[in-house]
Amino acid sequence: MREAGVIRAEVAILDADSLGLEACFFVLVRTAEHDPEWAKRFLSAVRGRPEVLEAHRLAGDIDYILKVRVRNARAYDRFYQALISEVRIHNVTALLSMEEIKATTALPLD
Repeated sequence: MREAGVIRAEVAILDADSLGLEACFFVLVRTAEHDPEWAKRFLSAVRGRPEVLEAHRLAGDIDYILKVRVRNARAYDRFYQALISEVRIHNVTALLSMEEIKATTALPLD
């Protein structure tokens, strides 16, 4: 499976709370810009931020969703301020996860 590219990487899964990263935010991003230059700047900004664990481009009313892990709300605000200083965003909504109910990296292989 490694030679076929099915196994992309092997990693250790760390406990975020034990590392002091107690706040998980889902960040909904709407943009009024859809040109390639804006997308390039946005992708560069998102990929360059270690707080962003996942980023997805969506169909529907929301353009992107980011999963962001930080120490607290103040750290999220620093992340937010840095992001909007790098790229213009029409609207950002941050949702704080109160409880992680399920998290897995296992794929359904059946």
